Amino acid sequence: MKTSVVATREAARKTTGWGWLAWAVSGEAGNCETMTLGRVCIRSGCENPRHRHGNCDELLYLLSGALDHHADDVGTLRMTAGDVIVIPAGVSHNARSVGGEDAEMIVVYSAARREFEEIAGATR
Repeated sequence: MKTSVVATREAARKTTGWGWLAWAVSGEAGNCETMTLGRVCIRSGCENPRHRHGNCDELLYLLSGALDHHADDVGTLRMTAGDVIVIPAGVSHNARSVGGEDAEMIVVYSAARREFEEIAGATR
């Protein structure tokens, strides 16, 4: 592994029903063996599915927009641009974009290969 620069705006995007994800740094990308970093967008009025990451903590830095981020250990927290949320490994969570604009964020995980488990049928 060597020092490298990655343009997050050029990372391949995976489009979802609620927005998109673009993973720039990860074990799968072959450029880091200890962390994952990506850009995520939740379209205005949409929310991502409830889920958890059993093997890593998550840091989410909100670049633009506003989110109501629900985590099972604390309830719903309002986030605005410039806020960071720290979600411990194993905590079920999801976010809803509540502003008039899409919510765009940088997300970092403390593992190069993050686990993702969707919580089927879960409601707030």
